[in-house]
Amino acid sequence: MADRKPIESWLTDMDGVLIHEGVPIPGADSFIKKLRESGRPFLVLTNNSIYTPRDLHARLRRLGLEVPIDNIWTSALATAKFLDDQRPGGSAYVIGEAGLTTALHDIGYILTDHDPDYVVLGETRTYSFEAMTKAVRLINAGARFICTNPDETGPSTEGPLPATGAVAALITKATGRQPYFAGKPNPLMMRTGLNTIGAHSESSAMIGDRMDTDVLAGIEAGMKTFLVLTGLTRPEQVENFPYRPSKVVDSIADIVDLV
Repeated sequence: MADRKPIESWLTDMDGVLIHEGVPIPGADSFIKKLRESGRPFLVLTNNSIYTPRDLHARLRRLGLEVPIDNIWTSALATAKFLDDQRPGGSAYVIGEAGLTTALHDIGYILTDHDPDYVVLGETRTYSFEAMTKAVRLINAGARFICTNPDETGPSTEGPLPATGAVAALITKATGRQPYFAGKPNPLMMRTGLNTIGAHSESSAMIGDRMDTDVLAGIEAGMKTFLVLTGLTRPEQVENFPYRPSKVVDSIADIVDLV
């Protein structure tokens, strides 16, 4: 990596990097503070599509992390950007929460269950059999199938929860149609995020706690990658993957001095 340009912009995952089970990870506050003081472009990313950037800003502020709304990029925003590019002013049947419905409203999409252009599946804590049945029937009738992210489980204080990828698998089994995933590890989420802050991949870095989403997306987007060991990926698992991060560090605290 010696011939890479100096890092001018930073992208970082949220859960497992900055916070863990609702608690800030030591060094996260120093990292965010130094980024803001440096004036360097940065984004905090999450595959979770439940919350709007405003919601996440408030959540992080309560934890002592001051992240401006414009510096938060979610899979819901990446999905909306993709749909706006593909089919401006379209329509969608949505299974998800305010983070996703707000993002689609903001690009002028009509949310409907009558002959929609897309079925868009996101994260929710209230997946219903009725909604999934409607999604299956609309996809069978010709609606295109989009998902915010492929994560099969999500974290909670009680243990893993079924997430978007698991529900997508159910709908795929019922329809025979594979969805297009807009979130990590799709490098689309990184590239649209970089465009949002006017950054370039060759001078940007991605920090994450998962090899199969964060690091993979960063590599495929052409970025330098840092794996922190405060989340899901354990040190002994790194060698199991056919790709490697640029650097493995214990936590976000080890990256503060690189900003």
